[in-house]
Amino acid sequence: MAEVKSVFREVLPKQGQVSVEDITTMVLCKPKLLPLKSLTLAKLEKMQQAAQETIRQQEMAEKEQQQVTH
Repeated sequence: MAEVKSVFREVLPKQGQVSVEDITTMVLCKPKLLPLKSLTLAKLEKMQQAAQETIRQQEMAEKEQQQVTH
């Protein structure tokens, strides 16, 4: 097999200490807040409100036409 050349080259300090830590520690992260409503549910509610609003507008238009004809 042919050797694969690494893009990274190893660098060791000429002075000082080289330390390796094998101790795993727990890392705390910010809590992730979950939405109370899913996006799909929110979209469905918006669609339902829009449909109810159009029905109200149609009913109001029908009432106005009935009042004009009487």
